[in-house]
Amino acid sequence: MPDLLAELEWRGLVHHATRELHAHLAGGRRTVYCGFDPTAPSLQLGNLMPVMLLRRFQLAGHRPIALMGGGTGLIGDPSGKPGERPLLSKEQAREHVHRIRDQMARLLDFDSPDTRAVVLDNAEWLAKQSLVDFLRDIGKHFTVNIMLQKESVQARLDSGISYTEFSYMLLQAYDFLHLFRTKQCSIQVGGSDQWGNITAGIDLIRRVDGGDAHGLVGPLVTTAAGAKFGKSEAGAIWLDPTLTSPYRFYQFWINTDDRDVEGYLKVFTLLPQDEIKALLKSHHKDPSGRVAQQNLALEITQLVHGKDACSSAVAASAILFEEFSPRDVAPSAFDALAQEIPTVALDSSDGLTLVDAVVRAGLAKSKSEARRAIEQGGIYVNQERVQDVARMLGPADWLGGGNLLLRKGKKDYGLLRLRR
Repeated sequence: MPDLLAELEWRGLVHHATRELHAHLAGGRRTVYCGFDPTAPSLQLGNLMPVMLLRRFQLAGHRPIALMGGGTGLIGDPSGKPGERPLLSKEQAREHVHRIRDQMARLLDFDSPDTRAVVLDNAEWLAKQSLVDFLRDIGKHFTVNIMLQKESVQARLDSGISYTEFSYMLLQAYDFLHLFRTKQCSIQVGGSDQWGNITAGIDLIRRVDGGDAHGLVGPLVTTAAGAKFGKSEAGAIWLDPTLTSPYRFYQFWINTDDRDVEGYLKVFTLLPQDEIKALLKSHHKDPSGRVAQQNLALEITQLVHGKDACSSAVAASAILFEEFSPRDVAPSAFDALAQEIPTVALDSSDGLTLVDAVVRAGLAKSKSEARRAIEQGGIYVNQERVQDVARMLGPADWLGGGNLLLRKGKKDYGLLRLRR
């Protein structure tokens, strides 16, 4: 098997790892897991780094488990949080688990027989645990002194931590023990804020079963500008296309700071080292060409949303930024556009004048205002300037099965779509 740790270190994906992990990996195919609590209806970019860790292990010949926290999500992980999380209802947690499970389908390989990914839900075993049995069998192996020393607990001592969240470490440790026993899982990965929880599980496996288990955590990704990674002006960047459209997802990566692009290419893409080095070489020669950002956005958008959605996002971007004509794009590009700009559905285009279209699209409040905008050269039809106030819109103006793109000035857009 390839030297996985060397690859992960080159990519900046190793923050801490257990001392004997390299030798453990050299011993053959291993099973590795990472947990994802359903605190929201979708994973966001902050979750993508540990997912890529799982994928890297899988590409190196190991078996990944994506563990949905249907049980632990009802408790709440204090790691990285300044205050108590609001508790989810069981129904909310269950719905979130189903949605997040579906997102994993593109991110991991569920087909290869030797390294096939598995998705599990820890509610299947945690919900069956009785409190007395859990305290006797698991709780007795943890001392409060040691738990208080964990970073996730230390950070909350001043602001306060409930017994509910204080007990989270025991539940995650038990998850590791359960997977060690039932799935021969010997490695857990995650973000650096999970190191205390992971080592608690390693210690539990050693104490209870005398087993050999290991852990690896990657760094929490940040931006060179000091902003929180995975955030935009509109808020969090989600992996669910109904929460963050593929277009906006693509645009987030296109707008990556030059100082961040190397690290993001290494962490978030599956491109081999030589391709990344070649991209960075081109980027350093001509940063204005943004070739590194373009490849970064393409690779990650395809990975998360698939090739078709990525192509539509690229085409929509090219239209809005006038890189090429909307006449040259596939009809699906207009579906992407309709999510990003004001869109109006029409039953028919019969007898529609340009003046009427500008008003219907919301680019003018009245026909007189629309006429003035057209006469002054401020109206564009499918990115072509039109100054004929008597212009009638004909079949040639409706693109991709019934789409008409209007623009006023430089940035105000409207899309008219014929109902099918």
